[in-house]
Amino acid sequence: MSLRKTSILAVCGLTLLGACAPAMTDTGAAGMSRTQQGALAGAAVGALYGGTRDSDGSNRSRDAARAAIVGAAAGAVAGNILDRQAAALEQSISNPNVQIVNHGSYLQVVMPDGILFATGSAAVSGPAQTDLYAVARNLNQYPNSRVEVIGHTDNTGSAALNQDLSQRRAQSVAGILAAAGVAQNRLAAAGRGFTQPVASNATEAGRAQNRRVEILIRPTQ
Repeated sequence: MSLRKTSILAVCGLTLLGACAPAMTDTGAAGMSRTQQGALAGAAVGALYGGTRDSDGSNRSRDAARAAIVGAAAGAVAGNILDRQAAALEQSISNPNVQIVNHGSYLQVVMPDGILFATGSAAVSGPAQTDLYAVARNLNQYPNSRVEVIGHTDNTGSAALNQDLSQRRAQSVAGILAAAGVAQNRLAAAGRGFTQPVASNATEAGRAQNRRVEILIRPTQ
């Protein structure tokens, strides 16, 4: 059997198995759960990797099928963990303005600056600290990840001022996570100023959306 046929059969078979698994509450493309998406992605990567292992081509089909199965299992586990971690975050964070987005390979926690900081300040408000402690507890419950804290601003003021403010805000949030027990070697903080808007800066509503801190949770296993 050719490498191409073996890879396709392995991926298709694993996809069908994933379809039989219990559906998760957080679904992605085509209604698949993150677990099923992870299995499919892992199978595809595994098949491609396994298919390139033997230079003489004698065992490439076999290796592709085996690697697809291993990759699918790893992808399914990672997807299932993210599903559960996202659900736990949603239950523990009290402010309804905090968004939790499961991208399949990582989680994104979006906190508007209006619930975090006073205008021009990098000091985190008391109520927001409560939610950040909830995020920290979740991160400690799911320790196999690295965490990026990214600060963003609107375009009011100079680029230098906004870059500095976004950096200090990201560091403030990361500092609270560290104070709540998240290991320092898991944390990174960076400011992006107004270089990565998610809405138009031409309106107040758009500028409010752009002023935010994002916490990106990327699994390491």
